[in-house]
Amino acid sequence: MRYKRYIGFIFVLLLVVEFGCKSSKSLSTSDANLNLNKKQVIRENSKREATFRTLSSRVKINILDGNREQSYTVNLRIEKDKQILLMSTPISVVKALITPEKVSFYNKLDNTYFDGDFEYLSDLLGTELDFEKVQNLLLGEALYDLKAENYLLSVDNNTYILQPKTANELFEVFFLINPSHFKLNSQQFLQTEESRFLEIDYLNYQKVNRQIVPENIKIIALEAADQMIIDLEYKSVSLNEDLRFPFKIPSGYDEIVLK
Repeated sequence: MRYKRYIGFIFVLLLVVEFGCKSSKSLSTSDANLNLNKKQVIRENSKREATFRTLSSRVKINILDGNREQSYTVNLRIEKDKQILLMSTPISVVKALITPEKVSFYNKLDNTYFDGDFEYLSDLLGTELDFEKVQNLLLGEALYDLKAENYLLSVDNNTYILQPKTANELFEVFFLINPSHFKLNSQQFLQTEESRFLEIDYLNYQKVNRQIVPENIKIIALEAADQMIIDLEYKSVSLNEDLRFPFKIPSGYDEIVLK
């Protein structure tokens, strides 16, 4: 299952992260404004993009794959637009570093490592995947630049919906934007012919130092009769602290060759 393998790989990388707890509060969803045009909606969404130098967080991950359920707590560190470090807790059994150039991780449990580019993940999703898209997924931003393409705007169930005016050859794309705080409620990717569906729902956001970041994310990956559900809970968040990003693949580990 391509979506399941894609999501599973991403969250092998997500076995990491420590959120130093600062003052934060859940974001209110009152005062909806459903009278804006397309350009205004995209502009309001862009204005809410979190700006920071570094972010750290502790994230609880729950994965439901068929009848199998697993839970992890990971530490996450982000240096905006430069690197993402993920570390399993309480000790760094699995550690991953994502940069604009490559993806690297190692697993102390089986003495294995991976060190390569984004090509494999892009093939799994059926579209180009890069550092920016991974970062955007974690921060509640659209995987595709809303200002770079012509979109159709509609309103359904008190939510703005943006859909590319020109259909993508590989899949349909939908961005659901909250009319109160103008962050994403959801981004959805549908491949009808292949019976694949990927949905990333941002259930709650929180304000930290005047920045808006996710609090709860639910990812649903479907392919035919198979389903995987991943829940992320950002327990606490700290911004703009001086963080270290130590990463070195131990010697003697066996390289993972992804096919």
